[in-house]
Amino acid sequence: MTMTERIGDYLLGRTSRRSFLTKATLTATALTVAPVDFLLRPGSAYAYICRCGGGQACDCSQLCCDGYTQFCCTINNGINACPPGTFAGGWWKADGSMYCSGPRYYIDCMGECQGCGCGGGNFCPSCDNLTCECALGSCGNRQVGCTEFRYGQCHQEIACSGRIACRMVSCTPPWVFDPTCTTVAQTDDTTANHYAPCQNGPTSNNDAVGMAATLLGDGYWIVYADGGIRTFGSATDYGSMKGQHLNQSVVGMASDPKGDGYWMVAADGGLFSFGGATFYGSMGSQHLNQPVTGMAADHATAGYYFAAADGGVFTFDTPYEGSMGGQHLNQPVVGMAVTPTGGGYWLVAADGGIFTFGDAGFFGSMGGQHLNQPVVGMASTSTGGGYWLVAADGGIFTFGDAGFFGSMGGQHLNAPIVGMASSPSGRGYWLVAADGGIFTFGDARFFGSAA
Repeated sequence: MTMTERIGDYLLGRTSRRSFLTKATLTATALTVAPVDFLLRPGSAYAYICRCGGGQACDCSQLCCDGYTQFCCTINNGINACPPGTFAGGWWKADGSMYCSGPRYYIDCMGECQGCGCGGGNFCPSCDNLTCECALGSCGNRQVGCTEFRYGQCHQEIACSGRIACRMVSCTPPWVFDPTCTTVAQTDDTTANHYAPCQNGPTSNNDAVGMAATLLGDGYWIVYADGGIRTFGSATDYGSMKGQHLNQSVVGMASDPKGDGYWMVAADGGLFSFGGATFYGSMGSQHLNQPVTGMAADHATAGYYFAAADGGVFTFDTPYEGSMGGQHLNQPVVGMAVTPTGGGYWLVAADGGIFTFGDAGFFGSMGGQHLNQPVVGMASTSTGGGYWLVAADGGIFTFGDAGFFGSMGGQHLNAPIVGMASSPSGRGYWLVAADGGIFTFGDARFFGSAA
C-alpha cells in the first residue's frame, strides 16, 4: 500500500466522502495529462500532518500550517488571477459558499518549468522559480510554492509543471474565462468560505476598485487597480499613478474635503496624493499584519484613515479612536467611513459586521445574517446618524437615518460592485462596478460611466 493510500484510508473515516482531500485518484480528465503525485493537505487532520511552508517556525494553528495554498490576490498585487510565470492547471468547486449564489470555483495556478523537464515525472520543482514558504513571509498567510499536486482539467497540453503557486477563486466557472479548462469537476465543500478581502478586487489591472464623489456631488472619480483615474461631471483630473511602478495594487481612494484633490491607497499602505490633497504619511515600506483594504477622509482635519483587513486602523493627521487589530473577526474588514465631526469611524467586515469607534453610533449590521454576496464597502449619511452597506451583487442595506433609494440586488451585473459613495445631501448614492459601470439612486446624478 502506498503512502497516499495509507493517508487516504486514515482520512476516509474522518472527512466527508465528497471531499477531494479523501481521494487518492484524479478525475479522468486529469489522468489524460499524466499520473500525478498526490500530496494531501486535509482540513480535518491538520494536527496529524501539520507542516509549515518552507519549514518556518509557525504555530500549527496558524494559516501557514493548515496545508492549503494562499490565494493569488494576496501575492499578485491584489489581482485575483494567476500571476506571471504560472498557468491554470486545474480546479475544484465548493457548494454552499456565502460568497456565491451557486458553486464557488478554485483554480490552481501552477508554476511554469523554466528550462528543465520533469525527468519522467510530472513536476519540476527545481526550476519553477517558486520558493516553498509562508506567503509574504507571514505565518498569517497560507503557504505558496509547496504542493506538488494537479487536477489537470486546464491546459492539458502542458504535461510537465511546477508546484502550486497560489489559488484564484471565482463565482464564474473556470471554463468561461479559460477555454482550456474542461467541465469535469471535483468537490470540496470544506473550502466554501475560505476568504481573503482581495478576492473582491480586480481580476486585472484594468478593473475599477472604488470611487469618490466631488464636494458638491456634481461629479465623481473612478479609480483603478493600476492607479488610473477616470473623471465624470465636474470632477477634475489632478493626476494618477497609471503607468508608474506600484509595489501593490491600489485598493481605494478618497476625495480631499477641500474639494481640490484626492488620495489613493495601495494594499501595502502606500499613499498617493494629487491636487490640493496633502500628504501626511503612509504605511508604505512598513510591516503590515494584513493588507490595507480601504481609506476614508476626515472632513474635520482634512487628514485620512486607512483600514486593514484585520481591523487595524492607521491615522494620518486624524484622531485615533481604536481598532479591531488583534481581535477575532469572523470575516475581514473591507471598508470604513468617518463621522461628520471627525470624532469617530465605522469599520465594516465582509459579512456585514459593523464596528464603531469614538462618536460613531451603532445602528445595526448584517453580521450573522445570510448574504447572497459579501459586503464590499460602506458610506455614512451626512448627519452621521446612519450608514449604507453595499454587497458585491449591488444589494444595499440601510441603518439609522440612511434611506433606501434602490439597489442592484437581483439584477444582472456584467461585473461585481466594488464600492460606493453617498451624495452630499445624504439622499442618494452611487455604486461602481469593477468594469467601471456606475449606478445612481436617489438624488445622486449620473454623469457617465467607464463600462
